[in-house]
Amino acid sequence: MDTLRLHGTLIRFDFRRDRGNMRAKALIAAAALLALIEHVHAHGIAGNRFFPGTMAFDDPAVADEFLILPSTLNHPIDSGSPFSVFDASFSWSFARLLTPDVSIGVNGGWIRRTGDGFPTQSGFDQTSFTLKRLMYKNEIHETLISASLSWGVGGSGSQAVGANKADTVLPSVTFGKGLGDLPDQLAWLRPFALAGAVSLELPLRPTSANFGFDPASGRFGPLLDQNVEILHWGFAVEYSTLYLSDRFKPGQLPKDEPLHQLIPLVEFAFDSPRGQKAAATMNPGFAYVEDVWQVSAEVIVPLNSQGGHGLGTRAQLLLFLDDLAPSLFGKPLLSR
Repeated sequence: MDTLRLHGTLIRFDFRRDRGNMRAKALIAAAALLALIEHVHAHGIAGNRFFPGTMAFDDPAVADEFLILPSTLNHPIDSGSPFSVFDASFSWSFARLLTPDVSIGVNGGWIRRTGDGFPTQSGFDQTSFTLKRLMYKNEIHETLISASLSWGVGGSGSQAVGANKADTVLPSVTFGKGLGDLPDQLAWLRPFALAGAVSLELPLRPTSANFGFDPASGRFGPLLDQNVEILHWGFAVEYSTLYLSDRFKPGQLPKDEPLHQLIPLVEFAFDSPRGQKAAATMNPGFAYVEDVWQVSAEVIVPLNSQGGHGLGTRAQLLLFLDDLAPSLFGKPLLSR
């Protein structure tokens, strides 16, 4: 009698009897495992792979979660401006499952802006709402693909910190692909994974009033910003330290969730406004994941002047609400 324990559930398969039907029994066992794993994997897990919550862009997980994200960065006040400002920001996001594959979320934040010659200003960042769906999941090949649509609420951010934006619509695609299914000849690559996101920010109004530097007058004051489409895209190279052990076997489903691990990663993020130079950053750091939380930190390294001046920092605490408070978030809102 073969047994497998997953989240406290003991599954038994008797493969010693009727060995002629081994293939059929293996398929039945795999189907049972897939059904069980689909039920318990509430965060970004596909087979042996945990995709950590990324910080420079969205990740492919669709789950009940809450995150807080403090960050600091020195950057130009406007595109092409010689003046830089220092932002200390605090962002937050909450997502709730409507169905096992669909979530709705809201996020916002607070920004404190300072700089040489720039009066200290603070205020709210823009608030947005997001509907997100898991489009594809493959356990054996460690793959997740999700699509989302966000609405940035016009006027919800502060003019003082440049966050008074028009209503915006952001269609997005996010993905994660682990390399744990590679053949033995490429076994050294199995710990690696790629994650990424592409979104297009579409403003619904041509201009917005914000506080900034007016080169004509040489003073800071209210300005009309031109709203243009912005392509946000990025990717991350991630490394699962669990693959350094013999805990997981390629091509097989896991006996345990791939939690309790350190994941070094490097994120690359690009913001490309139409007709302007892209702002590019490289963000090396790490994520550590436990049963009910993930903590992450990274350094923001500007790759060009549009991306910033000098190093910045970013940290994140991500709470898996379905595991943290199962009585409140144990099942989707629209589940029967």
